[in-house]
Amino acid sequence: MKAVRFHAYGGIDVLRVEDVERPVPGPGQVLVEVRAAGIQPGEANIRTGALHERWPAAFPSGQGSDLAGVVVELGSQVRGFAVGDEVLGFTHRRASHAQFVVVDDVNLVARPAGLPWDVAGSLYVAGTTAYASVFAVDLDAEDTVVVSGAAGGVGSIAVQLARRSGATVIGLAGERNHAWLKEHGVIPVTYGEGVAERIRQASVGKVDAFIDTFGDGYVELAVALGVRPERINTIRDWRAAAKFGARTHGEGAAACAVVIGQLARLAARGKLEVPIARTYPLDQVREAFHDLEQRRTHGKIVLHP
Repeated sequence: MKAVRFHAYGGIDVLRVEDVERPVPGPGQVLVEVRAAGIQPGEANIRTGALHERWPAAFPSGQGSDLAGVVVELGSQVRGFAVGDEVLGFTHRRASHAQFVVVDDVNLVARPAGLPWDVAGSLYVAGTTAYASVFAVDLDAEDTVVVSGAAGGVGSIAVQLARRSGATVIGLAGERNHAWLKEHGVIPVTYGEGVAERIRQASVGKVDAFIDTFGDGYVELAVALGVRPERINTIRDWRAAAKFGARTHGEGAAACAVVIGQLARLAARGKLEVPIARTYPLDQVREAFHDLEQRRTHGKIVLHP
């Protein structure tokens, strides 16, 4: 089968699509033929070595957590799935950017009717990270929360989940994404110089919580706005979180089939939009990550193996 591999840390040039042995499922595992697999900023940071101390790579390394596809083979002791089932889920083996992937049956759910493949295949990391981030700041209808990177893969889901809590949501994003935010009940605010004052005006001086999906000083901004550290969550700036006592809940805090199944059902029913920025065939993985690393896309970028 074809699979993405890299043999050393580096830029997108180290990514290769190679011929590798098709894996065989073991006990409690299924083999999935992948139809769609999302890509993540964290995968780019692992590939460059920026996260070596936190998540070191063993070479040659594969890539990819998110996946959606069709079950083509069962290992022994598999529960709840059969050959031909359409599924979505995740793997922790850095392996979903490939034509086939072995997945533990407990990390899969059935693809709800009507859920597009691209959404199903890019829901895990962004969706569970957004879910954990919103849960971490404990929102209710009386709260005002700010979300940085509000039009990105995680942020675009986080603002919708935050709105479902009844909170007033302020989304930081470029002007080209303001219309989308307004359509989803979010107050758009342009990021950049003067953002603190624009947030104060939009919130009438009351900010109760802050969800940072971007990094780059937003934890410090939240503190300056008067948000208590226990109601700040960042998925990017662990150093600032340690300094101020903010939270760092990401997809690991919600990495289970129950959460991804709930998000998939919301999306299938039209109650949660997962924007898809664009898609690429597997052999254009370098182009896909070049696009991702510009940090300007609205929504998810998806590979089609």
